[in-house]
Parts: sequence; structure tokens; C-alpha cells
Amino acid sequence: KIAAGLTPRGIVIGTLLGMVLHVRFSPDDQQVAVCAGNRIYMLSAKSEAILAELDGHLAPVTAAEFCTWEKSMLISVSEDRTFKARKVWDYSTSQLIYQSGVLTAFPLLSLLIDEENKQIITGCAEGQLWIFSLISDHNYRCVAHINLKKEQEKFCNKVWKSGKGIGQNTSKLCKTNNMRPEGSVETSLPILLIEHCDFLVCFHNEENTSSALNTSYFWIGSSTGLLIINLANFELEASLAYKDYSDLSIRFAGSCALTRKAVNGKVLCLITSMFEDMTAVLEVNLAALVRTQQNDFLLCGNENSLSVIARVVMQRNTSYFFPFLNNHFFRVVELNYFAIGVKSTVKDQPLVFHNKIKSSGYTAAPQMTMFSPNNNLKKNEVSKWKTSCKCKSKEYPLESSPPIKQEKVISVTCKPTPICCIQYSGDGDMLACGLADKTVLIFNSNLTDTYKVFSGPDGAVNSVGWSHDKKWLVSASEDRTLRVWSVCNNEPVLILGKEKFHKTVRFAQFYFIDAFILLCCGAEFHLLSFHLDTTKDDLKRYKQRSVCKLVQKFPMASTMEITSLSAVNDFYSYIVLTAGSNRALEVFDLNAGCSTAVIPEVHTRSVHQICQNKGSSFSTQQPEAYNLFMTTAAGDGIKLWDLRTLR
Repeated sequence: KIAAGLTPRGIVIGTLLGMVLHVRFSPDDQQVAVCAGNRIYMLSAKSEAILAELDGHLAPVTAAEFCTWEKSMLISVSEDRTFKARKVWDYSTSQLIYQSGVLTAFPLLSLLIDEENKQIITGCAEGQLWIFSLISDHNYRCVAHINLKKEQEKFCNKVWKSGKGIGQNTSKLCKTNNMRPEGSVETSLPILLIEHCDFLVCFHNEENTSSALNTSYFWIGSSTGLLIINLANFELEASLAYKDYSDLSIRFAGSCALTRKAVNGKVLCLITSMFEDMTAVLEVNLAALVRTQQNDFLLCGNENSLSVIARVVMQRNTSYFFPFLNNHFFRVVELNYFAIGVKSTVKDQPLVFHNKIKSSGYTAAPQMTMFSPNNNLKKNEVSKWKTSCKCKSKEYPLESSPPIKQEKVISVTCKPTPICCIQYSGDGDMLACGLADKTVLIFNSNLTDTYKVFSGPDGAVNSVGWSHDKKWLVSASEDRTLRVWSVCNNEPVLILGKEKFHKTVRFAQFYFIDAFILLCCGAEFHLLSFHLDTTKDDLKRYKQRSVCKLVQKFPMASTMEITSLSAVNDFYSYIVLTAGSNRALEVFDLNAGCSTAVIPEVHTRSVHQICQNKGSSFSTQQPEAYNLFMTTAAGDGIKLWDLRTLR
């Protein structure tokens, strides 16, 4: 009509409904949901007719959304201070299906339905976001609760430290609560709008961004600016403050609206002033906004990003593992990543003369005859050996679903005893369990019988770890001792007593393909070099010949105790991950001999387990997959992280 020179005129579908706060069309555009007062009116989009009146809220209804995959279902939120409820309605019968409890002391202002994940997102007047699942079996349970004030403060600190916040439009953005001048008033963060964000325009010409593209992003419109949140990790990607732009006359918005799709990489935003009769339209360049504030973590695989796999390939005759091992008595004379086809030769060794000279045997010719094969095997032994080899070489099918059914339940002891730790060997043939009754049990993979029982610690066993060659087992217990066991014998090969550690050793494992032992004690973790000797002197059987020496201690910053530790032992890696009682996660690069990154507030509680992708002998993976790791905390679920982006 405008193109034809005519004045556009609408159709009246409702009159005298009261103060209307929200209007929403149904997916088929046949009905209109009108939020007026404490009620929701279902109106016909073709004529003036009220199809249904939905009541039940005790305060004005602020938002309502249609569920696209459930016919005739409507979800609404209200300002009801006593009820503060999220309600699901079947408007065809005007029947209440679900009613939530009180979520917060502040009114709920906005609502959005995430069709892809079948979730709803609602926000309140104090900057809090709730995400609920709409899957039928989940019973509308809460998936996440996000404090946008804290997330905005974390994002501003990250931008400021990275140097991206130094500029005309972002200098005020990065002022946190600690940097706020005296006399200033802390403003609230009411969530006026939640809308889908077309984040694909930020990666239109970039590579290696599949992990970022497979998630959902949303605009959060508040009275002071716009935010972009990542629904996968609930972190902010970008922020725009109205007061940072001098050309914009509106400082505080009373309402806002956004276009869902970006046109030529730009998004239009309509805002109205909270105190004046004023309206403004913003044109936001989404890609430019993100790039001016984001750190280098958008470019996965850059030279400065961390990697679990050691990038520096060691050459032959490399003297030391790490730079800080100079003048240490445990050295590696030769280290080869690819030793296939390289013949070993006997090298000349220096002679050291003392008062009593003992022949070193270096001048003797090397023994070239190897062990002769045993051909006297019985038929059943040969068949068992062949079947075991076949089982070991079988590859796990990647297309099959993970095991979720319970196959077997066994009792490890006669009386109820807590199992403190458990770990499979790399080939999956044996299972080690550390118990609270001061013993370590080793089972076969079929869990039919106990293969070995190790006893000796004077406290509950906190940690067990297999060596790369599956010949040794390291254990740590509450009595502040560390033991290395030989799988073939029941006696420990190496014992480190209480005098070595001032606190209980919580985690212990082999590291760098059995070259070192890592353990955490208090707020620091130790790197130990060792040499294991199983031979015994008949006259001094009590004296162990295995030796161990502390290489270096690495303290974790601002924590009382390390609650979890993880490192890769199946291949060469310099990265060590630690989590502390301060709810932070710290990344150490032992090639540099220092801490390289700290992630604060990883969970709402202290992380009690870090699980890395350490590889498998049953499947082949891409090199980038080894940079993924998971953390978990009591009551806060499981989070998947990428070491390259630290997110």
C-alpha cells in the first residue's frame, strides 16, 4: 500500500483489553496471544473474536511464546512477586498443564523458546537467566542458571587484560565493580529481550571454526546495552553499551527489539527510552563488534594456542626432557619419537676409578644371541594366546552407541567398603581399585576373579595409576605415602614415606611415557624422576634399590589445596592440568616450566575430577581431539573444554 501511495490500515482484532504488555503470533499466523493485565487473550488474526481467556497469574503477564513442536501450547511468564511462575497452557481447552515454583524475588520480564534444543530461556529484572528443558521426560527441569552480572564482569576483565578493551567504545565497558569510582551507583541489569543471534556472519571466511558454529547464540537486550551469550558454555561473546556512543541520545532503554537474521552482516535494533518519548534505531555490525572485543581464541589452531601434543619434535641425542632439568642426575641420553628401523649400537662409556676397581664390562663384546623361542606350548595354551591376541587387536566401532547398560555387579570385599578410586589399564585387560580398607585390588577385564591384592598402606588409597607398559602401578594413600607396585609381585618396588610430603597425596600418576611421576600435595604438585630396580640383595632384603628424586615443585596460585590433577602419559605432552579449592583451573606448560593460563570459577564448586582425552589403543582420533578435556563438580554437572581456546 505504501508503494501504491496508500495509507496502510490494520484490522482491529481486539478492543478494551486493558494494558497490553506483549503480543505474539502463533506459528501458523491464525491466532494472536495478547498479554494484558493478569490474563492472556487468545484472539483470531482474521477477525475481532476472543478464542480463549487464560488466567491464573497474580500479576501482569510480561511475555508469552508459542511452542512450535507442540500444537496449541503456550508458555508465559509474569511479574507475580509471590508466585513468579512459568506456566504452560493448552489454550484449546484453557487447561493449566504445568506451573513452576517461585524462581526469584524479581519480576520475570522476557521469554524465548529454543526450538533446536527444546528449551525455554527466561530472564528477570535483576540480570538472572534460567534455562528449562521442554523435553517430555525431563519434567521441565532447570538446565542452567546464569548470572549475567558476573558473566559481564568476567568478560570485561578478559577483554581488558587482552588489550582489546583499549579504545573509544570499549574503555567504559571494561570497568568492573572494583574499578568503579567513588560515589557511583550500581545499576541493575533488567533483561528486556532474548532473541536468536545470527552468529555465522562472524566466521564467514574463517576456517577451523566448526566447534563454534555447532552451538546456539542469543542476543540479550537490557536497559543499558546488548549482550551476546553462547548457549554451549553460558559465556559472553560480545557486549555493547549504549552510553559508549556519543551519537546515541538514549542511555537507558525501556524496551528493545532485534532483527533475527543479519542482512549484509548487520543487525537492526530498535530501542525506546525509559524516561523520554524517544525511539532510536541502531545498525550493529555483528562481525566488527565481536572482533573488536574477542581475544585470539576465535582462531583455533594459531601458533600461540596451547596444545596437548608436544609440537617441538625432539632430535636425537637430546640431553634433557625439560629446560629446568639441567645438572640433574637423571638424564635421557637419547629420545626418539620414531624409533622404527633404527639399529641400537653400543657406545663407549666413561670409566670412573676408585680405591677398589671393579670391572665395568664395557670392553666385552655385546651379546647378540637373543632369547630362544619356547616351542613346547600345549595346544590349549596356544589357542588361549591366539584368542587373547585377537581380543587385543579388536578395534572399537566408533559408530556404535556408548555402553549404558549394566552388565555385572561384583562385591570387592565381604563387608561394605568404599571404593576411593578406579582405573583401567591402557589395553583394557586389567582394572585397578583403591579401597578405603588400605588395599589395592587388580581385576581382570571380565571381572571374574581378583588378579592381585596389594596391601601395606596405613590409610585409605586415594589414587591409582598405571604405567604406559602396564608393568607398574603407582598408588597414593591417606598416610602420606607413595608406593610403586610391580604387577608381577605383591611387594612395593618403591616407597616414599611421610618425611617426603607435608600433606596427604591426593593424586599420583606416571608422566611423559613413564619417565616421571606426578603427584599433588597440598597447593602444589611435584615432578619426580625415578629408577626402579626389582633385584634384591639376600643380606639386605629390607633395603630398596629403587631411587627417586624431586625435580621441581609447581605451586598453584591462590588456592589452599589441589583437588584434581591430570596429564597425558601415553604420548609426549608438556601440559599438566590442575584444579584447586578456589574453583579455578590452571594450565601448566612443563616445557616452559611455569603456569601458562588460569580459568577462574570453572564450576560453582571445586572440581573433583579432570578427564582428558588421553588416546586409546582401540580407536584412531584426529590430533585436535586430544585438546578436549572435561571437568565435573558436585551438583554442577560436567563441562567440556577446549585447551586451544580455554573455553
